[in-house]
Amino acid sequence: MFLLVQRFGELMRKLWNPRNFKAHVSPHEMLQAVVLCSKKNFQITKQGDGVDFLSWFLNALHSALGGTKKKKKTIVTDVFQGSMRIFTKKLPHPDLPAEEKAQLLQNSEYQEMMVESTFMYLTLDLPTAPLYKDEKEQLIIPQVPLFSILAKFNGATEKEYKTYKENFLKRFQLTKLPPYLIFCIKRFTKNNFFVEKNPTIVNFPITNVDLREYLSEEVQAAHTNTTYDLIANIVHDGKPSEGSYRIHVLCLQPTWYPQPTLPSTPRCPQMAWCPPAPPRCP
Repeated sequence: MFLLVQRFGELMRKLWNPRNFKAHVSPHEMLQAVVLCSKKNFQITKQGDGVDFLSWFLNALHSALGGTKKKKKTIVTDVFQGSMRIFTKKLPHPDLPAEEKAQLLQNSEYQEMMVESTFMYLTLDLPTAPLYKDEKEQLIIPQVPLFSILAKFNGATEKEYKTYKENFLKRFQLTKLPPYLIFCIKRFTKNNFFVEKNPTIVNFPITNVDLREYLSEEVQAAHTNTTYDLIANIVHDGKPSEGSYRIHVLCLQPTWYPQPTLPSTPRCPQMAWCPPAPPRCP
């Protein structure tokens, strides 16, 4: 697994070498290491899921550098790892009589429990996309502010999670913010028959996103800086089973690359970075 660290380090040194002879850098050796270390779960000739790769890549680098899940840290966890509290409450079966539900809720099994957990990125849930067309026979693409879907982590918002046998209510509260924070907007829903993509547009600022209110009160004092600026963004274009990924990166000038073209109306089906004017998703 340490081969992955070596190849990634070599690629970064080539990218940032001011005396590099060539104007371009090939990531081929790095990609070969990914294929080998992932046991061909990620391949050069086949497109994979961007979130699955990011999760595997960060954890693989951490493990290869000698890190562990609980105690030993590495530069990966120092940069990207935060922590949260997860509050879980088991729910009685919805078909039970009201009296029986009330009795079950008195049992310790159905009381709220709290666990501390770490994260490398935060998964944000989108509201359900509309199923029907509007009066003009066009599908409505809804829009949602970033802070609406961030409410998942305010410590008060509850959401029901269903398993094969049981249902749970969960709420989340952040207890530590990492220096670099990764958001993953959950757009793809998988079932036994197909993969569906939620086209909801997320409107968000690209600077000074303050997350202080999502921290528990006792840890707010330990965070002198809780604001973030957007520096990179990965989007998926096209159908769920096909399509392609692209990235926008903020350079040091500051300038975004690649340069976008702004359509007259917002039409992108995924979260994308927003230029200062107009303050909407291109």
